[in-house]
Amino acid sequence: MLQRIAIMQHAAKMESRSSSHGEKVVLPMWINTNPNPQHKHVPDCVIRAICIAFDMSWYAAYDDLCGVGRRDANIPSADAVWGHYLKMRGCTPFMLPHSCPQCTTIKEFTERFPEGRYIIGTGSHAVAVIDGDYYDSWDSGDEIPTFFWAIR
Repeated sequence: MLQRIAIMQHAAKMESRSSSHGEKVVLPMWINTNPNPQHKHVPDCVIRAICIAFDMSWYAAYDDLCGVGRRDANIPSADAVWGHYLKMRGCTPFMLPHSCPQCTTIKEFTERFPEGRYIIGTGSHAVAVIDGDYYDSWDSGDEIPTFFWAIR
């Protein structure tokens, strides 16, 4: 249900984007969503980001990560575990400069990458980005990412 609402918010935003010359203007937007099935605000950002980016259920993402975590003898939210999972799914990792002034915020990332699906990591948080919008249960747009994964 929440994912459908987020998609409707995205569609409405796309309709309202145009410049004075009639061309499309891409502006990043925070889509407030929490796909946790019990709508809990718990440290499940990796699960939320993966289920949003791959359009899968929260439970499916959780089960997948638990399987990789068990195989790797590590917790599902560890960067190494979800990184291994994304690599298994054919995603490509990229590093970002995290020392300012070369650093970028999540909002700035979405401006630079207005198309495609990505999962951004800050070292302590993960966020899904789809076509220039970032999906999260709180506005994390000012956070500084250190890496991202491009989803095929």
